[in-house]
Amino acid sequence: MKDLLSLKGIGNKTLLLLNKLGINNSEQLLTYFPFRYDIFKRSNIYELGQDDKIIIDGIVETKPTVFHFNRKMDKMSFKLNASTHLLNVTIFNRGFLKNKLEPGMVITIIGKYDKKHNSVTASDIRFDVLSDTPKIEPVYHSISGITSKQISNYIHELLKEEIHLQSYIPEYIQEKYNFLKKEESIKIIHNPKEAKSFKQALNHIKYEELFLFMLKMNYLRNNKNNKIGLKRSVDFNEVQAFIDELPFSLTIDQEKSVKEIYNDLISEKRMNRLLQGDVGSGKTVIAFISLYINYLSGYQGALMAPTEILANQHFANIQKLFKKFNMNICLLTGKTKAKEKKQIYEDLKNGKINIIIGTHALIQEDVKYHNLGLVITDEQHRFGVNQRGNLKNKGVTPDILYMSATPIPRTYALTLYGDMDISSIKTMPSGRKEVITYLKKENEIADILNKMFNELKQKHQIYVVAPLIEESDKINLENVEKLEEKMNKAFGKFYNIGVMHGKMTNVEKDNIMNKFKNNEIQILISTTVIEVGVDVANATMMVIFDAFRFGLSALHQLRGRVGRNSLQSYCILISDKETERLQVLTQTTDGFKISEEDFRLRGSGDLFGVKQSGDMAFKLADIKKDFNILKKAKEDSLEFLESCEYQNLKYEHIKKLIETSNNLD
Repeated sequence: MKDLLSLKGIGNKTLLLLNKLGINNSEQLLTYFPFRYDIFKRSNIYELGQDDKIIIDGIVETKPTVFHFNRKMDKMSFKLNASTHLLNVTIFNRGFLKNKLEPGMVITIIGKYDKKHNSVTASDIRFDVLSDTPKIEPVYHSISGITSKQISNYIHELLKEEIHLQSYIPEYIQEKYNFLKKEESIKIIHNPKEAKSFKQALNHIKYEELFLFMLKMNYLRNNKNNKIGLKRSVDFNEVQAFIDELPFSLTIDQEKSVKEIYNDLISEKRMNRLLQGDVGSGKTVIAFISLYINYLSGYQGALMAPTEILANQHFANIQKLFKKFNMNICLLTGKTKAKEKKQIYEDLKNGKINIIIGTHALIQEDVKYHNLGLVITDEQHRFGVNQRGNLKNKGVTPDILYMSATPIPRTYALTLYGDMDISSIKTMPSGRKEVITYLKKENEIADILNKMFNELKQKHQIYVVAPLIEESDKINLENVEKLEEKMNKAFGKFYNIGVMHGKMTNVEKDNIMNKFKNNEIQILISTTVIEVGVDVANATMMVIFDAFRFGLSALHQLRGRVGRNSLQSYCILISDKETERLQVLTQTTDGFKISEEDFRLRGSGDLFGVKQSGDMAFKLADIKKDFNILKKAKEDSLEFLESCEYQNLKYEHIKKLIETSNNLD
């Protein structure tokens, strides 16, 4: 296929921007799929209600006027003759289009219709006429300097050529499901014309992603059965003595999990266990006890957290817990100074360090272990399988414990994790009060602000969550800037307000989060970048705007940021939509029940207008929505591995891909 630089419109500068999006060659460009599809169809203005979305074409009636404000912002206004209506059109920050908009010109506008004032607040202006046939337009994730439209143009430029892509579905399976050719499926996904062929194309690519995933998983599981674990001799009475000295009692589920992990560690079988439990259920202390068992048997232990904030929190907590013991526990993150880092590397290599806590810094090439016996990854879904594998491969055959605060339904777990052993913590530690959850409408903001003020008066802290960073052209939602303005108006004279979002650097996020932890900030306005697992015990309220935009499990995760101590905590969900679905959260705090309900409710989703990306970094597949495809992929992958077809040279590319994936477990 063509080199990217040979495509029309791509120069060195654009290539660098594409590289930032993970597009380094033609194949990656072709498999950079849309995350949404917009359907352009002329609106029937008589059927529209107040604030409905409008797509309409018409003739420019007046010369546009532009008003400048706040230095770089502007507002442009003009009248549009839409045949039956003369509309007043306003659009922000498009003043540069003024000279292109001449009276008599036919254009299309997209925006929000104000029926009362016969006006449109436009989000986009197009210099063409709408077709009578609805047009489906793909929308791609983009970054500053390159637009979705440009990406679409580059892809269409490449699709003009004859393309050849390697298929990873065996031919007999392709025939079994009557799949389209891979090249044809790719073309349809980037340029869908109608629903039937689009669904066929989607199913093909989703199946290939899930088939490859299950093929790797099943290959690794088959290999694990032949692996012998480390030999250990640890008296459980020593473990029990340590547990008895804890400043709190373990719950029944915690005790059961400890026993399961202990039995794994002393057996000859290599441990490969998932410890799942609700937010705040006490998984971390189980991890620390596991590291203690590992220490008693003379091996080094490693605990890897997804963020520096969480790694620091684990380090502080484990030091308190093990202060009576003569153990050398170290912290290794990206912020560790060079001199200290060098010493840690040396001490790890010669066995002077018993336990190492850290981020992905633990899997850097320079890090060598003396006798790594146990690897624990916290929030395991946050790490790529290669990252987890790199850490695991630092030891000879270390035991593996994955931790996750995202409970998943049993059928889902069995399909994904197969013969991985699963420990579940469902009972919550004593002394914790259930978070009281309210579902409020947007017009109840006065009551919401009053509840917030009551918490602030008690010197408590509050999280405020918005789903977007900046105003969306497509959906009218609260955003971080608007919320900051709203919160400052209500509380700014008396309390400090901080803002955190995904466009900030890790250093900036850490700085804000640390200020919140230290109560230098009383209200933290954030998108969903609030770190899972970070404890701010004084935070007693979580306020989530436009709650309908989140899945139930995601909302439950956010709710879990509060209620981290004996104080009564609250969660306020604000939504005028999907209130029946959101009621589930007001009725239960059981993450396992919520995940089952979430799994049941989410279904397959709409073909158009729904983000087509999902769990585990798949490009199109979503394990929840495409569970039926996943089950077929699992069955087919097992059959393929067991058949002579797998050994056949014509599938050498699949065999090679799978057998070089031995670092993925």
